[in-house]
Amino acid sequence: MTYQEAEKGGIVIFGATGGIGSELCRRLSNSGSRLFLVGHTPEKIEALATETGKKGVAIDATQPEEVKRAFETAYSEVGPIQGIVNCIGSVLLKPAHLTTWSDWQTTLALNLGTAFSVVREGTRAMMSGGGSIVLISSAAARIGLPNHEAIAAAKAGIIGLVYSAAATYAAQGVRVNAVSPGLVQTPLTEKITSNDRSRGFSLALHPLGRLGEPSDIASAIAWLLSPEQSWVTGQVIGVDGGLGTLKSTK
Repeated sequence: MTYQEAEKGGIVIFGATGGIGSELCRRLSNSGSRLFLVGHTPEKIEALATETGKKGVAIDATQPEEVKRAFETAYSEVGPIQGIVNCIGSVLLKPAHLTTWSDWQTTLALNLGTAFSVVREGTRAMMSGGGSIVLISSAAARIGLPNHEAIAAAKAGIIGLVYSAAATYAAQGVRVNAVSPGLVQTPLTEKITSNDRSRGFSLALHPLGRLGEPSDIASAIAWLLSPEQSWVTGQVIGVDGGLGTLKSTK
């Protein structure tokens, strides 16, 4: 697939109305990309669609049939799919003994379950033309952080999914990669970042001395989506201020 051919395809963003997803949508929209927005809340999707001039749909992405429907609608709106991103996720900070079974199932469904459904339906959509799929893991999947058992397990599952899917679909020209953030300041993490004690603890864990911004993650995702990165697959790129690999000396 040439760069020009790929540029004609559409990009489907799941979790489009979240902190990272909305920043990515604005960035790609400003660059002229053909986007289709997928979110959970109709009002938020409508507002973002109006802002960006794009089409979108509200679904429950924990339901595989709704993910399939989103891809069918996306194809009717933007044509062949060239790029797919899953920004859907959650944050759960509890030790295992305080994590309910419902907490565990919800965390797996929102993070690993949606990622698997997006890969399953997305690879079907890209089988004949290739393209790029980008998932979101976490630095917590690579380094032991207290009270992260459920979310770390779910995000580690995404890493395994990336490696296997990248190997399976390479022959079809489908690239599968992930971005692995540290703590990013979004509405999802507001309970952590707005608390002085937890914010200070988190800052100390990041060697670069600051928390992430949605633009930090969106720029890495956009890089992976670009057809110019046609030789990049099966990678999990840490965009985490050094959290996942470095020891802070603060």
